[in-house]
Amino acid sequence: MSSAAAPAAVGSGKELANPPADGITNLRFSNHSNNLLVSSWDKTVRLYDADANVLKGEFMHPGAVLDCCFHDDSSGFSAGADHTVRRLVFSSSKEDVLGRHDGPVRCVEYSYAAGQVITGSWDKTVKCWDPRGVSGPERTLVGTYAQPERVYSLSLVGNRLVVATAGRHVNIYDLRNMSQPEQKRDSSLKYQTRCVRCFPNGTGYALSSVEGRVSMEFFDLSESAQSKKYAFKCHRKSEAGRDTVYPVNAIAFHPIYGTFATGGCDGFVNVWDGINKKRLYQYSKYASSIAALSFSKDGHLLAVASSYTYEEGEKTHEPDAIFIRTVNEVEVKPKPKALAAPQ
Repeated sequence: MSSAAAPAAVGSGKELANPPADGITNLRFSNHSNNLLVSSWDKTVRLYDADANVLKGEFMHPGAVLDCCFHDDSSGFSAGADHTVRRLVFSSSKEDVLGRHDGPVRCVEYSYAAGQVITGSWDKTVKCWDPRGVSGPERTLVGTYAQPERVYSLSLVGNRLVVATAGRHVNIYDLRNMSQPEQKRDSSLKYQTRCVRCFPNGTGYALSSVEGRVSMEFFDLSESAQSKKYAFKCHRKSEAGRDTVYPVNAIAFHPIYGTFATGGCDGFVNVWDGINKKRLYQYSKYASSIAALSFSKDGHLLAVASSYTYEEGEKTHEPDAIFIRTVNEVEVKPKPKALAAPQ
Protein backbone atom coordinates (compact mmCIF):
# COMPACT_ATOMS: atom_id res chain seq x y z
CA MET A 1 0.00 0.00 0.00
CA SER A 2 1.55 3.28 -1.08
CA SER A 3 1.51 6.01 1.56
CA ALA A 4 3.59 8.50 -0.40
CA ALA A 5 2.70 12.17 -0.29
CA ALA A 6 -0.77 11.75 1.21
CA PRO A 7 -2.04 15.26 1.95
CA ALA A 8 -2.77 16.14 5.57
CA ALA A 9 -5.89 17.89 6.88
CA VAL A 10 -5.32 20.54 9.52
CA GLY A 11 -7.45 20.68 12.67
CA SER A 12 -9.18 17.99 14.68
CA GLY A 13 -12.83 18.80 13.90
CA LYS A 14 -15.63 19.96 16.20
CA GLU A 15 -15.24 18.62 19.75
CA LEU A 16 -18.44 17.25 21.30
CA ALA A 17 -19.51 18.69 24.65
CA ASN A 18 -20.13 16.34 27.62
CA PRO A 19 -17.82 13.50 26.54
CA PRO A 20 -17.48 10.27 28.54
CA ALA A 21 -15.32 10.50 31.66
CA ASP A 22 -13.24 7.39 30.86
CA GLY A 23 -12.00 5.39 27.87
CA ILE A 24 -14.32 5.35 24.84
CA THR A 25 -14.97 1.78 23.66
CA ASN A 26 -16.98 2.55 20.53
CA LEU A 27 -19.01 5.18 18.71
CA ARG A 28 -21.47 4.79 15.85
CA PHE A 29 -23.54 7.06 13.66
CA SER A 30 -27.21 6.22 13.10
CA ASN A 31 -28.38 4.91 9.71
CA HIS A 32 -31.15 7.54 9.78
CA SER A 33 -29.61 10.81 11.02
CA ASN A 34 -26.47 12.32 12.48
CA ASN A 35 -27.25 10.93 15.92
CA LEU A 36 -24.16 9.33 17.47
CA LEU A 37 -24.15 6.49 20.02
CA VAL A 38 -21.11 6.19 22.32
CA SER A 39 -20.09 3.51 24.86
CA SER A 40 -17.43 3.92 27.53
CA TRP A 41 -15.53 2.44 30.45
CA ASP A 42 -17.28 5.12 32.55
CA LYS A 43 -20.34 2.76 32.54
CA THR A 44 -22.40 4.93 30.21
CA VAL A 45 -23.99 4.77 26.79
CA ARG A 46 -24.63 8.28 25.48
CA LEU A 47 -26.70 9.54 22.56
CA TYR A 48 -25.55 12.77 20.89
CA ASP A 49 -26.96 14.94 18.14
CA ALA A 50 -23.68 15.50 16.30
CA ASP A 51 -25.08 18.39 14.22
CA ALA A 52 -26.32 20.39 17.21
CA ASN A 53 -23.50 19.21 19.55
CA VAL A 54 -26.08 18.18 22.16
CA LEU A 55 -26.12 15.21 24.55
CA LYS A 56 -29.66 13.86 24.02
CA GLY A 57 -29.63 11.02 26.53
CA GLU A 58 -27.55 8.77 28.72
CA PHE A 59 -27.90 5.34 30.33
CA MET A 60 -25.77 4.32 33.31
CA HIS A 61 -24.76 0.63 33.56
CA PRO A 62 -23.47 -1.37 36.58
CA GLY A 63 -20.08 -1.82 34.88
CA ALA A 64 -18.02 -0.77 31.87
CA VAL A 65 -19.78 -0.82 28.48
CA LEU A 66 -17.57 -2.45 25.85
CA ASP A 67 -19.70 -1.82 22.74
CA CYS A 68 -22.96 -0.31 21.50
CA CYS A 69 -25.02 -0.19 18.30
CA PHE A 70 -28.23 1.42 17.04
CA HIS A 71 -31.57 -0.36 16.61
CA ASP A 72 -33.41 2.66 15.27
CA ASP A 73 -32.76 6.38 15.56
CA SER A 74 -33.68 6.63 19.25
CA SER A 75 -32.84 3.17 20.58
CA GLY A 76 -29.88 0.82 20.64
CA PHE A 77 -28.14 -2.09 22.31
CA SER A 78 -25.21 -2.30 24.70
CA ALA A 79 -22.57 -4.92 25.49
CA GLY A 80 -21.66 -4.91 29.17
CA ALA A 81 -18.60 -6.03 31.10
CA ASP A 82 -21.23 -7.24 33.61
CA HIS A 83 -22.04 -10.07 31.09
CA THR A 84 -25.35 -8.42 30.14
CA VAL A 85 -26.89 -7.41 26.79
CA ARG A 86 -29.35 -4.51 27.08
CA ARG A 87 -31.78 -2.65 24.86
CA LEU A 88 -31.85 1.09 25.53
CA VAL A 89 -34.77 3.26 24.40
CA PHE A 90 -33.70 6.89 24.69
CA SER A 91 -37.09 8.38 23.73
CA SER A 92 -38.71 6.83 26.85
CA SER A 93 -35.59 6.32 29.04
CA LYS A 94 -36.56 2.63 29.15
CA GLU A 95 -34.02 -0.15 29.55
CA ASP A 96 -34.57 -3.90 29.00
CA VAL A 97 -32.25 -6.85 29.56
CA LEU A 98 -32.09 -8.99 26.41
CA GLY A 99 -30.01 -11.66 28.13
CA ARG A 100 -26.62 -12.64 29.48
CA HIS A 101 -23.32 -14.28 28.59
CA ASP A 102 -21.01 -16.13 30.98
CA GLY A 103 -18.31 -13.47 30.58
CA PRO A 104 -17.94 -9.82 29.56
CA VAL A 105 -19.77 -9.00 26.31
CA ARG A 106 -17.20 -7.48 23.95
CA CYS A 107 -19.23 -6.82 20.77
CA VAL A 108 -22.80 -6.12 19.72
CA GLU A 109 -24.28 -5.73 16.22
CA TYR A 110 -27.85 -5.39 14.98
CA SER A 111 -28.70 -7.22 11.76
CA TYR A 112 -31.40 -5.42 9.78
CA ALA A 113 -31.42 -8.40 7.39
CA ALA A 114 -32.23 -10.94 10.15
CA GLY A 115 -33.96 -8.64 12.66
CA GLN A 116 -31.59 -9.99 15.31
CA VAL A 117 -29.01 -8.72 17.76
CA ILE A 118 -25.66 -10.55 17.57
CA THR A 119 -23.27 -10.47 20.51
CA GLY A 120 -19.74 -11.80 20.99
CA SER A 121 -18.24 -12.47 24.41
CA TRP A 122 -15.04 -13.38 26.18
CA ASP A 123 -16.96 -16.54 27.22
CA LYS A 124 -16.01 -17.87 23.72
CA THR A 125 -19.54 -17.72 22.29
CA VAL A 126 -21.60 -15.73 19.84
CA LYS A 127 -25.29 -15.37 20.70
CA CYS A 128 -28.21 -14.24 18.53
CA TRP A 129 -31.21 -12.53 20.13
CA ASP A 130 -34.68 -11.53 18.93
CA PRO A 131 -35.38 -8.17 20.59
CA ARG A 132 -39.15 -8.56 20.01
CA GLY A 133 -39.25 -11.13 22.83
CA VAL A 134 -37.62 -8.77 25.30
CA SER A 135 -40.28 -9.20 28.02
CA GLY A 136 -38.89 -12.66 28.87
CA PRO A 137 -35.12 -13.32 28.51
CA GLU A 138 -35.62 -17.01 27.69
CA ARG A 139 -37.72 -15.99 24.67
CA THR A 140 -35.18 -13.56 23.26
CA LEU A 141 -32.30 -16.04 22.79
CA VAL A 142 -32.29 -17.48 19.26
CA GLY A 143 -29.05 -19.47 19.55
CA THR A 144 -25.61 -19.84 21.13
CA TYR A 145 -22.63 -20.65 18.91
CA ALA A 146 -19.30 -21.81 20.36
CA GLN A 147 -16.18 -20.02 19.15
CA PRO A 148 -12.56 -21.25 19.24
CA GLU A 149 -11.51 -18.41 21.56
CA ARG A 150 -12.66 -15.12 23.15
CA VAL A 151 -14.50 -12.88 20.68
CA TYR A 152 -12.65 -9.62 19.97
CA SER A 153 -14.55 -8.15 17.02
CA LEU A 154 -17.68 -8.75 14.90
CA SER A 155 -18.86 -7.33 11.59
CA LEU A 156 -21.97 -7.77 9.45
CA VAL A 157 -22.75 -7.23 5.79
CA GLY A 158 -26.12 -8.42 4.49
CA ASN A 159 -26.61 -11.96 5.82
CA ARG A 160 -22.90 -12.49 6.42
CA LEU A 161 -21.30 -12.36 9.87
CA VAL A 162 -17.53 -12.29 10.45
CA VAL A 163 -16.29 -13.22 13.94
CA ALA A 164 -12.67 -12.50 14.90
CA THR A 165 -11.37 -14.10 18.08
CA ALA A 166 -8.24 -14.42 20.19
CA GLY A 167 -5.73 -16.87 18.76
CA ARG A 168 -6.11 -15.14 15.34
CA HIS A 169 -9.18 -17.22 14.37
CA VAL A 170 -11.82 -15.90 11.96
CA ASN A 171 -15.22 -17.60 11.55
CA ILE A 172 -17.55 -16.58 8.70
CA TYR A 173 -21.28 -17.35 9.02
CA ASP A 174 -24.47 -17.06 7.01
CA LEU A 175 -27.04 -15.65 9.47
CA ARG A 176 -29.73 -17.80 7.82
CA ASN A 177 -27.87 -20.95 8.89
CA MET A 178 -25.78 -20.42 12.01
CA SER A 179 -25.40 -24.13 12.85
CA GLN A 180 -21.80 -24.05 11.64
CA PRO A 181 -19.47 -21.49 10.02
CA GLU A 182 -19.44 -21.26 6.22
CA GLN A 183 -15.68 -20.82 6.50
CA LYS A 184 -13.10 -21.17 9.27
CA ARG A 185 -9.93 -19.19 8.73
CA ASP A 186 -6.88 -17.90 10.51
CA SER A 187 -5.88 -14.27 10.25
CA SER A 188 -3.24 -13.55 7.61
CA LEU A 189 -1.53 -11.35 10.19
CA LYS A 190 0.89 -12.81 12.72
CA TYR A 191 -0.31 -10.86 15.75
CA GLN A 192 -3.49 -10.37 17.78
CA THR A 193 -6.57 -9.10 15.94
CA ARG A 194 -7.92 -5.69 17.00
CA CYS A 195 -10.77 -4.99 14.56
CA VAL A 196 -12.64 -6.59 11.66
CA ARG A 197 -14.97 -4.67 9.30
CA CYS A 198 -16.76 -6.00 6.21
CA PHE A 199 -16.47 -4.23 2.86
CA PRO A 200 -19.73 -2.35 2.11
CA ASN A 201 -20.02 -4.23 -1.22
CA GLY A 202 -20.10 -7.55 0.65
CA THR A 203 -17.10 -9.17 -1.06
CA GLY A 204 -14.76 -9.40 1.92
CA TYR A 205 -13.38 -7.74 5.04
CA ALA A 206 -10.51 -5.71 6.42
CA LEU A 207 -8.80 -6.96 9.58
CA SER A 208 -6.32 -5.04 11.72
CA SER A 209 -3.80 -6.18 14.31
CA VAL A 210 -1.86 -4.84 17.28
CA GLU A 211 1.24 -4.80 15.10
CA GLY A 212 0.55 -1.91 12.71
CA ARG A 213 -0.93 -3.94 9.85
CA VAL A 214 -4.22 -4.37 8.00
CA SER A 215 -5.14 -7.31 5.77
CA MET A 216 -7.71 -7.18 2.97
CA GLU A 217 -9.51 -10.51 2.65
CA PHE A 218 -12.13 -11.90 0.24
CA PHE A 219 -15.00 -14.33 0.92
CA ASP A 220 -14.86 -16.00 -2.50
CA LEU A 221 -12.53 -19.00 -2.20
CA SER A 222 -11.72 -19.21 -5.92
CA GLU A 223 -8.07 -18.86 -6.86
CA SER A 224 -8.71 -15.65 -8.78
CA ALA A 225 -10.45 -14.00 -5.81
CA GLN A 226 -7.89 -15.19 -3.26
CA SER A 227 -5.06 -13.87 -5.44
CA LYS A 228 -6.36 -10.32 -4.73
CA LYS A 229 -5.85 -10.51 -0.97
CA TYR A 230 -2.98 -8.54 0.54
CA ALA A 231 -1.78 -6.92 3.76
CA PHE A 232 -0.09 -3.59 4.35
CA LYS A 233 1.83 -1.81 7.08
CA CYS A 234 0.43 1.34 8.70
CA HIS A 235 0.51 3.34 11.94
CA ARG A 236 4.28 3.03 12.31
CA LYS A 237 7.05 5.48 13.01
CA SER A 238 10.69 5.25 11.98
CA GLU A 239 13.21 7.22 14.00
CA ALA A 240 16.98 6.80 13.94
CA GLY A 241 16.68 3.43 12.24
CA ARG A 242 14.23 2.17 14.89
CA ASP A 243 10.66 1.21 14.05
CA THR A 244 7.85 1.92 16.52
CA VAL A 245 4.74 -0.11 15.70
CA TYR A 246 1.26 0.83 16.96
CA PRO A 247 -1.96 -1.17 17.31
CA VAL A 248 -4.64 -0.39 14.68
CA ASN A 249 -7.74 -0.07 16.86
CA ALA A 250 -10.37 1.04 14.38
CA ILE A 251 -11.48 0.60 10.76
CA ALA A 252 -14.42 2.47 9.21
CA PHE A 253 -15.58 2.22 5.59
CA HIS A 254 -16.92 5.22 3.70
CA PRO A 255 -20.56 4.38 2.78
CA ILE A 256 -20.39 5.93 -0.70
CA TYR A 257 -16.88 5.34 -2.01
CA GLY A 258 -15.87 2.14 -0.20
CA THR A 259 -12.56 3.69 0.84
CA PHE A 260 -11.76 3.31 4.53
CA ALA A 261 -10.23 5.06 7.52
CA THR A 262 -7.95 3.45 10.08
CA GLY A 263 -7.17 4.76 13.55
CA GLY A 264 -4.14 3.77 15.62
CA CYS A 265 -2.49 4.18 18.98
CA ASP A 266 -0.16 6.67 17.25
CA GLY A 267 -3.01 9.23 17.32
CA PHE A 268 -3.34 9.29 13.53
CA VAL A 269 -6.32 8.66 11.26
CA ASN A 270 -5.41 7.57 7.73
CA VAL A 271 -7.77 7.15 4.78
CA TRP A 272 -7.00 4.38 2.26
CA ASP A 273 -8.10 3.37 -1.22
CA GLY A 274 -8.00 -0.41 -0.88
CA ILE A 275 -8.59 -1.13 -4.56
CA ASN A 276 -5.80 1.08 -5.85
CA LYS A 277 -3.64 0.38 -2.80
CA LYS A 278 -2.98 4.02 -1.94
CA ARG A 279 -3.21 6.22 1.10
CA LEU A 280 -5.52 9.10 0.21
CA TYR A 281 -5.23 11.22 3.33
CA GLN A 282 -3.76 11.61 6.78
CA TYR A 283 -5.47 13.80 9.35
CA SER A 284 -3.32 15.83 11.72
CA LYS A 285 -2.36 13.97 14.87
CA TYR A 286 -4.81 13.71 17.76
CA ALA A 287 -3.78 14.09 21.39
CA SER A 288 -4.38 10.44 22.26
CA SER A 289 -4.91 6.99 20.73
CA ILE A 290 -7.71 6.63 18.19
CA ALA A 291 -10.10 4.24 19.94
CA ALA A 292 -12.99 4.26 17.44
CA LEU A 293 -14.14 5.75 14.10
CA SER A 294 -17.49 6.06 12.33
CA PHE A 295 -18.66 7.72 9.11
CA SER A 296 -22.14 9.23 8.99
CA LYS A 297 -24.74 7.58 6.72
CA ASP A 298 -24.00 9.97 3.82
CA GLY A 299 -20.23 9.95 4.44
CA HIS A 300 -20.12 13.72 5.06
CA LEU A 301 -19.01 13.40 8.69
CA LEU A 302 -16.38 11.30 10.46
CA ALA A 303 -16.60 10.78 14.22
CA VAL A 304 -13.22 10.24 15.89
CA ALA A 305 -12.71 9.00 19.47
CA SER A 306 -9.40 10.31 20.78
CA SER A 307 -9.12 8.19 23.89
CA TYR A 308 -6.21 6.43 25.57
CA THR A 309 -6.57 2.62 25.19
CA TYR A 310 -4.11 1.65 27.95
CA GLU A 311 -1.65 0.06 25.53
CA GLU A 312 1.12 1.35 27.82
CA GLY A 313 -0.70 0.66 31.10
CA GLU A 314 -1.81 3.24 33.64
CA LYS A 315 -0.29 6.66 32.93
CA THR A 316 -1.24 10.33 32.79
CA HIS A 317 -3.06 10.96 29.53
CA GLU A 318 -5.11 13.57 27.69
CA PRO A 319 -8.86 13.74 28.46
CA ASP A 320 -11.09 11.42 26.42
CA ALA A 321 -12.68 13.36 23.57
CA ILE A 322 -14.95 12.93 20.54
CA PHE A 323 -14.39 15.01 17.41
CA ILE A 324 -16.76 15.39 14.47
CA ARG A 325 -14.92 16.09 11.24
CA THR A 326 -16.53 17.42 8.08
CA VAL A 327 -15.27 15.13 5.33
CA ASN A 328 -14.20 16.69 2.03
CA GLU A 329 -14.57 14.56 -1.09
CA VAL A 330 -10.85 14.84 -1.86
CA GLU A 331 -10.10 13.00 1.41
CA VAL A 332 -12.17 9.90 0.62
CA LYS A 333 -12.81 9.66 -3.13
CA PRO A 334 -10.56 7.24 -5.04
CA LYS A 335 -8.29 8.99 -7.48
CA PRO A 336 -8.65 7.75 -11.07
CA LYS A 337 -5.63 5.85 -12.31
CA ALA A 338 -3.54 7.90 -14.71
CA LEU A 339 -3.93 6.74 -18.30
CA ALA A 340 -0.77 5.73 -20.14
CA ALA A 341 0.38 8.28 -22.69
CA PRO A 342 -0.51 7.30 -26.25
CA GLN A 343 2.36 5.73 -28.18
